[in-house]
Amino acid sequence: MHDKSQLIQEAIKASKLAYAPYSKYFVGAALLTKSGKIFTGCNVENASYGLCICAERIAVFNAVSNGERGLSSIAVVTADGGSSCGACRQVMYEFNPQLSIIIANFKGEIVLETTALDLLPHPFGLDGHLTNF
Repeated sequence: MHDKSQLIQEAIKASKLAYAPYSKYFVGAALLTKSGKIFTGCNVENASYGLCICAERIAVFNAVSNGERGLSSIAVVTADGGSSCGACRQVMYEFNPQLSIIIANFKGEIVLETTALDLLPHPFGLDGHLTNF
């Protein structure tokens, strides 16, 4: 079993791999699957800003591309404990509305603990329609 601090430490390690020459805002994510595996991600920027991708989505896509669908919890770290963007919130919701999300800073201090559903009210559902109205 993995604990929160271990997941946060894995996210901090992942943040050191980030490619953020434009924003200098390094983000790391560590995703725990229901099978007990951890998949990490870091943000990757591009001179064409629309092509940038966030750490959270890389971690989720990494898990999915390795055959995992049951997502349990994710730790996301930044220097200031910043929260996930809307695109990441929707992607995390897609795989588990009750996904446990831990937002922390590089010191390992937890800033927020929530779920994908609480972080993204009124998400698009699996049928492509808005939910919770």
